[in-house]
Amino acid sequence: MKGGPGIALLVAGAVLACAFAGAAHAAQPLVSAPGITVNGGGADVSLALKVLLALTVLSLAPAILVSMTAFIRIVIVMSMLRHALGMPETPPNTVIISLALFLTLFTMAPVLEKVNQDALQPYLAGTVTPERAAAGALAPLRDFMVRQTREEDLALMVELAKAEQPATIDDISLIQLIPAFMLSELRAAFQIGFVIFLPFLLVDLIVSSALMALGMMMVPPASISLPLKILLFVLMDGWNLVVRALLGTFA
Repeated sequence: MKGGPGIALLVAGAVLACAFAGAAHAAQPLVSAPGITVNGGGADVSLALKVLLALTVLSLAPAILVSMTAFIRIVIVMSMLRHALGMPETPPNTVIISLALFLTLFTMAPVLEKVNQDALQPYLAGTVTPERAAAGALAPLRDFMVRQTREEDLALMVELAKAEQPATIDDISLIQLIPAFMLSELRAAFQIGFVIFLPFLLVDLIVSSALMALGMMMVPPASISLPLKILLFVLMDGWNLVVRALLGTFA
């Protein structure tokens, strides 16, 4: 996607920026406080209010990244891979999170590009209202989350909210869709993590059985199985296999 992480950050921020801008545009009472006056009205939002919205977006951007993108599944699978290898601290958290961020950017590139074209750029050009820009920004994210969300998880959140069953996708509330999406991502991540654990568990069992057969009861199995698991993972080009399989789970 052209523009790299900068475009992605702007697009991610546009979801909240457009929404808050729309609410501010629709609200007629102006924000006022002793010594502070925000003059608005008409088609433009005041500069002070735009600064306030920008700060709000920056504070909520991490929540958007975690709750509405592929980041949940990716970072959990990467963390479980470390434990499967037997190295809970290697690679370090900084490397895992950085890799998960860029893989999330790669996975969400089509969605972010659509948000950029349909909402962010028209809004910055002043060709659409904040309300229409907010709707255009949320539509691709909603479609992505709906595709990854199980019907059972969505039905659970609707039941817990004691709301009516949605007739169409547009009737699904974000308050119900986002937690249902997160539950589905957690389930998918644990399923992938289980499959990753199996070959390494087999190596541990073989090493333990071999040490017991040789009578080497005092030798910790992990001291033998760990280098074997690392060698096996490197020889089979494990990182490429994991990334290919992980990103292939996103429809």
